[in-house]
Amino acid sequence: MSNQDLTLSVGAPPCAPTPRTRPPMSGETAIELASLFKALADPVRLRLLSAIAARIDGEACVCDLSEGIDVSQPTISHHLKVLREAGLLTSERRASWVYYRVVPQVLARLADTLKAETA
Repeated sequence: MSNQDLTLSVGAPPCAPTPRTRPPMSGETAIELASLFKALADPVRLRLLSAIAARIDGEACVCDLSEGIDVSQPTISHHLKVLREAGLLTSERRASWVYYRVVPQVLARLADTLKAETA
């Protein structure tokens, strides 16, 4: 550092904090949202969620979800379980089939979080 740099630093005003537009996210909220984003951080799970959300009423039978996804049925079931445990999907057994439904409130919360963080 040169003498000129020292002179400029000494006379510079102290750093002023930038005003906030909202309070920062709490640690508890960050942990909760991170688990949702972690569940979505897999291409197969994103595709499955999208495939379910694209259906009428945001619901699909597990038998319909393997179309175009090149993984085994047990792997699809595992990914659906992860999405369900994260709270992104609900499931209901009807006879011998399981139907999965998107939880719109959870997706809306993720969308609102992303909007707030980029605003």
